[in-house]
Order: sequence, then structure tokens, then C-alpha cells
Amino acid sequence: MDLIGFQIFDFSIGVPSVSITRYGVTFNKSTVLELGSPEYVRLFIKRDAKLIALRNCEKYDKNAVKFCRPKKLGVTSVRWNHGGLLNELRGLLKSDLNMHGFRVSGNKVDCGTILFDLNTAKPLA
Repeated sequence: MDLIGFQIFDFSIGVPSVSITRYGVTFNKSTVLELGSPEYVRLFIKRDAKLIALRNCEKYDKNAVKFCRPKKLGVTSVRWNHGGLLNELRGLLKSDLNMHGFRVSGNKVDCGTILFDLNTAKPLA
């Protein structure tokens, strides 16, 4: 069989997601890989729609935050423990996060942006 036009499926890239717990916000390895392992990102929040977006940026862009710190053994997840961000997300999720956290799948909207819809958040077991 001729496989012209087919693309090889890459099992190393799964679904980008973010986990939100009382201890922090964690972007999974797939999120890091889909964004291209950027050193800096900016986080955008659209409160009325309960959306967050993560976008690649440069170190000197306004509100740039350190994101990817490559490990010796490769890419890993990224965890933020910022109290202000956790408070913001608690409010959007209408949860104190003490009973359980949430996982939200993301969608790549362009080569440097992933969108997370908090309306689709699923409780972590």
C-alpha cells in the first residue's frame, strides 16, 4: 500500500491540559510541547467567558512570566504556585479547591497559543 499523503501519528504529544488544585496550577507536558517549550509566556484571562489562554512571548514583553526550564532529561510539566492566580481561578471555578481540584483540556488556537475553557473543567478524583 502506498502511504503518500499520510502523516505519522506522534504518540509523544497528547492533549494539552491544565490542572488546578489548592496547591497550584500545572500545565502538562503536552501543553509545553504544543507551545514549543517556550522560556516565557503570558497568561490571559477572559473572566466573563471563563477562558484562559497561554501564549508564547519574549522575555521583555509586558507581563512575561518564566515558563519552561528545560530539564536534563527533557521536557516536563510546568507548575505555578502564585496565590493571586489561584484566587482568580477559584473565583472563576466557583470552588474553594479544598474538596478536589480540576482538569481542563486545552485547544491549540495557533502556533503559539493554547486556550482553556474553564466551563469544561472536570473534577479530579
